[in-house]
Amino acid sequence: MGRIHLSWLFLQAALVVASCFTDMETGPGAGVSTQTTAADRFKIEGRAIVPGVKTQDWVSTARVLVDGEDYVGFLRMDGSFAVNDVPSGSYVVEIVTPGYRFEPVRVDITSKGKMRARLVNYIKTSEVIRQPYPLQVRASGLHSYFMKRETWGWTDFLMNPMVMMMVLPLLIIVLLPKVVNTNDPEMRKEMEQSMNMLNPNPELPDVSELMTKLFSGSKGSSKAGGSSKGTRPAVKRR
Repeated sequence: MGRIHLSWLFLQAALVVASCFTDMETGPGAGVSTQTTAADRFKIEGRAIVPGVKTQDWVSTARVLVDGEDYVGFLRMDGSFAVNDVPSGSYVVEIVTPGYRFEPVRVDITSKGKMRARLVNYIKTSEVIRQPYPLQVRASGLHSYFMKRETWGWTDFLMNPMVMMMVLPLLIIVLLPKVVNTNDPEMRKEMEQSMNMLNPNPELPDVSELMTKLFSGSKGSSKAGGSSKGTRPAVKRR
């Protein structure tokens, strides 16, 4: 009887020690915390669409990134996706694929699980453009990994600064006499005065004379030539 009593005491002591270890591992509020964390997790759902392209051709290489790579999801064969176990907060959802470009969307999740989606605008952060939820994300185009090689055209030649410096004065000289009435003496006098202001150096030829010869035309030159032929220099005789 004594041996049976001792063995019974040892068995009770072993059960007490085992129960102590299990309480230390789980903790006093372990069951409550797991229930609360599971209730505070939500799911972001949506669908990615590439217009004019079959979903099977690109969906295998696509991923859904929430706040970078904090939460990652994959697309189904019909283009739909779901990212699970996301707590409440504000997240940027991006669809990454090597072939197509998608605009990021910001999803705000309240503590009660209410979802609100809007476009991401890094320039005007205060501007809010609402988006439907579950998300409907459309591709905005193809990725451009290479820059197009520059091609040469006639416009590049004409817009060259050196060419413009040569062509514009020529156009002014040709078109200005047709636009301005050069026969008006007052207008010609004003032009001569303005040109003389630009020519302060007396050693240089007078710009007003050049402008007078230019705008007077061939008549002035012929008259000047006739007067020069009519007047002969006097010859001194000894």
